[in-house]
Amino acid sequence: MTSSDSTSLPALYAAHLAEQQRRTEQALARGGYDALVIASGVEKFAFLDDRPYVFQPNPHFKLWAPLVQHPDSWLVIRPGHKPRLVYCQPEDYWHVPPSAPSGFWVEHFELIIVRRPEDAREHLQVAGRLAIVGEADAALDGIVPNNPLEVLNPLHYARAVKTPYELLRLREASRSGARAHLASQRAFREGRSEAEIHRAYLAASGHAERELPYGNIVALNEHAAVLHYQYQDVAAPARSLSLLVDAGAHSCGYASDITRTTGNGDATFQALIDAMEAAQLRLVDQVRAGVDYRGIHLASHREVAGVLRRLGIVAMSEEAMVAERVTSTFLPHGIGHLLGLQVHDVGGFMAGEDGGTIDKPEGHRYLRLTRVLQPGMVVTIEPGLYFIPMLLDQLRATPAAAQVDWTLVKHLSAFGGVRIEDDVACRDDGAPENMTRDAFAALG
Repeated sequence: MTSSDSTSLPALYAAHLAEQQRRTEQALARGGYDALVIASGVEKFAFLDDRPYVFQPNPHFKLWAPLVQHPDSWLVIRPGHKPRLVYCQPEDYWHVPPSAPSGFWVEHFELIIVRRPEDAREHLQVAGRLAIVGEADAALDGIVPNNPLEVLNPLHYARAVKTPYELLRLREASRSGARAHLASQRAFREGRSEAEIHRAYLAASGHAERELPYGNIVALNEHAAVLHYQYQDVAAPARSLSLLVDAGAHSCGYASDITRTTGNGDATFQALIDAMEAAQLRLVDQVRAGVDYRGIHLASHREVAGVLRRLGIVAMSEEAMVAERVTSTFLPHGIGHLLGLQVHDVGGFMAGEDGGTIDKPEGHRYLRLTRVLQPGMVVTIEPGLYFIPMLLDQLRATPAAAQVDWTLVKHLSAFGGVRIEDDVACRDDGAPENMTRDAFAALG
């Protein structure tokens, strides 16, 4: 347990709300607005159907209230006032309505319960100029989301730095995710199918599938070479060579995002996993205040070049592999992203509170974070090394192809590839906090 975790949850939450109130008041003043009105969102339905999609709350809403299954609710934030929560609790016998508000958080709000979505309107029309945040379909008569950038920009920029309450929630999400990853690895060793491994993950995480922060990637064998592999075969392969699981969990809307790769005992593939594990930990150690995250991404290509050279996959110098973009064949994605209320949290490219963009390194268009790290930021570090057929075909057409051990590549292609991902908090006292490794260590 960290020092933040040892502080009572109510105290951490109260301090968190005070910080959000401070940030909001500053953002309203910068934009010339008098109040911030936030829609939780509305339930959406499939086209020509009465079947709803999984409800996804507005992240601005769950930043304030630990409510993730509450459509048609609203918040009103005003300088000098207690936050107002308009809580929609319909009378319904077709579905289970939200329970009556209770818990450590309720006392911090002016609570108004309404039975119909339209009844919220009268409680949202406060005096002054309103910044209304939400999707267009959340609009009520006279309350139409305008999402002013002069208010949203400073809020998005600030949200990258987490409060102690948010860090506690992210640690909880890491613990749930780590427990589920261990269950998925056990199912792999039992020879289970992707669908069965996924079900083992769900059972261990304590989440229903609709509650996951993102769709699980559960990839056996060559499927691990598909970065966002979206299917789950119900039949197990004749032989399970490798498993890549990219999956998370959540705690009151805060997400974990963890990837682990497991082999079946093949010495060559295990050597690749071990080399990538060591490289990943070196990259994690670079998560420190004042470090440009783009530098960590570029360092990941140097690390991958070293792995390719040491394992005999590519017989070129590391400098030449990076310069000739050979490493991009094997690592075609970014090193990671901000993490928090959203798995790919907002504000990753922002130059400052007024907006603007910090450019990605040339030739690295898939990087999702370009900011300088600050204490309180939580990022993922997820290097990978894959054997992707279409990219390998492109490499074959270059002069570097002569330096590739294609026999070894063919052998490793059956395993798909390796990705290892940890959730890491930047701290003000030097070494980063690896939430993912800490969670696995706590489980023994």
